[in-house]
Amino acid sequence: MAERSPLPSQLVVRAAATTAVGAVRAAGRLRAGRGLPVAPLRVLDSYAAVYLLAGSGRYADAGGTRTALAPGDLLLLFPGLGHTYGPPPGQTWSELYLLFDGPVFDLWRSTGLLDPARPVRRLEPVDRWATAFERVVADLQRTDAGAALSAVCALLSVLADAESTPPREDAQADHWWLSWASALLAADLRREQPLDAVAARMSMSYDGFRKRFRRLAGVSPARYRALRCIDRACELLADGELTGRQIAAALGFNDEFHFSRRFHQITGRTPSQFRAALPPLPHRATISSGRGDWCPAGRVTREPPSTRGVDRR
Repeated sequence: MAERSPLPSQLVVRAAATTAVGAVRAAGRLRAGRGLPVAPLRVLDSYAAVYLLAGSGRYADAGGTRTALAPGDLLLLFPGLGHTYGPPPGQTWSELYLLFDGPVFDLWRSTGLLDPARPVRRLEPVDRWATAFERVVADLQRTDAGAALSAVCALLSVLADAESTPPREDAQADHWWLSWASALLAADLRREQPLDAVAARMSMSYDGFRKRFRRLAGVSPARYRALRCIDRACELLADGELTGRQIAAALGFNDEFHFSRRFHQITGRTPSQFRAALPPLPHRATISSGRGDWCPAGRVTREPPSTRGVDRR
């Protein structure tokens, strides 16, 4: 579960004034910060920007994003999205942060300029970007009538510049995550574990798990597990040791008819048609290893990151 809380930090300045378009509520520089606990995920009622000045750590949210953080990373936090971040246990980092809300930021979010699916930007050099954020803090410290609007405009200017930076690459983390998720799904070909339970094992909501899996694999978790199940059925049919009824039971189908219908939906052939088209048993050594193009589902369920040729329904 997530809990709502204020943004804990060593506060530098808090603003009381607001504008019709929005407000920068608070800003600060935190040294020797220890981040947030891994659980429960924290949920804010406003937006926040955290710019990492020194140290390293990690970020994770309920939307499925999990990534490493280093100096120069800008972390955007969104209202209503559970999250956690911080350095490794026993270590600290230094950060600048801003807390803000209002219609103009909601508009940027609705148009995709602020995107919860892309919470981290790489902004270097650190000194230049730290100076840009400190200008927002300086506006926040002013006491004249236009200070609140100046702070909002200054922050929007920094965010606009940040938006023009290229997306942060994190292919290694994505590959690791997809390999883990695929292994959990492939270990349950009988479909005995609900998909939300699989997501829970990865400390995610099912919606976040489904979206990230589909983005990386090109198919939904349910579709992937179905393809892997039929891939295994192809292997068992090629082995020639089990009947269709026995294979259906082994893979968790209600009966042979249900198995045959699902097999036909995915491969375009019935199990008996598939088995009849196989070469004689002495020539099936490479077939039963699960490699090659012999099973319509087989090519796409061996390497999770590649899904070329899959029926993506």
